Order: sequence, then C-alpha cells, then structure tokens
Amino acid sequence: MAWAQSNLGGLYWNGQGVVQDFKEAVKCYRRAAEQGDSLVQFFLGAMYYYGQGVIQDNVYAHMWWNVAASNENALAVGNRDRITIYMTAVDLFKALGLARACVAKKSRAVQIAGRTAKILRTGSLFRIF
Repeated sequence: MAWAQSNLGGLYWNGQGVVQDFKEAVKCYRRAAEQGDSLVQFFLGAMYYYGQGVIQDNVYAHMWWNVAASNENALAVGNRDRITIYMTAVDLFKALGLARACVAKKSRAVQIAGRTAKILRTGSLFRIF
C-alpha cells in the first residue's frame, strides 16, 4: 500500500496525468511515510523545508528527516543535521518529540500487525498473548 500512495504522490507532485497539486502530494506522501517508506519521509521533509503544499516549517522538516534517518536514509541524516543550525532549542525539542511520537506510532502499528498475523496463522484469538 505504501508504494501505491508514494507513486500517487509522485504523480501529483510532478503533474503527470493529473493537475500538479502539492497539497494532494503531501496527503499521499504522508500516508506512505506513516507506513515506514523512508524515501517518502525524506520527500516530506523537503516539502516542509521548501513550503511545497504545506506552510514552510523547519520543525516538521526536521521531524520527517529525523524519522527517515532512523529508517536508514543517509540523505535525510545530512539534511536533518544542516537544518538544526537554523532552529531554536525550543523548535528542536518539538521536532525531536514529534519524531519520537511518529516512530512510536509506527512501532505500535507493527506490533498490532504482528499480532494480527499471528491470529491468522493460529486461527485463535486466545493465542496472541
């Protein structure tokens, strides 16, 4: 599903087959990013940094680049580190908190998905714990 959202976001971002619409691209990219797509997480950071489809926001740019970096996106590491010099301590604290929450949300989703898969394999609700 993440790849479909990512591809659709790319079509909106580039205006391929649809009217170019950065806001729609952000919506699609956000869905893919929340599923762990580190390249799309990197793109979202850039969209927040440049204000494409969203209000320009270094806090969210840092947050998405930090999440992408935690998913082993090397390009995001450099961008995250460079943007830090333009941020106040308060903004940096906010960005780190948002990134932690995003990663925790993803971890929780993975745990739930794992339990669901276990239910499907065992055929019993009573064996998941």
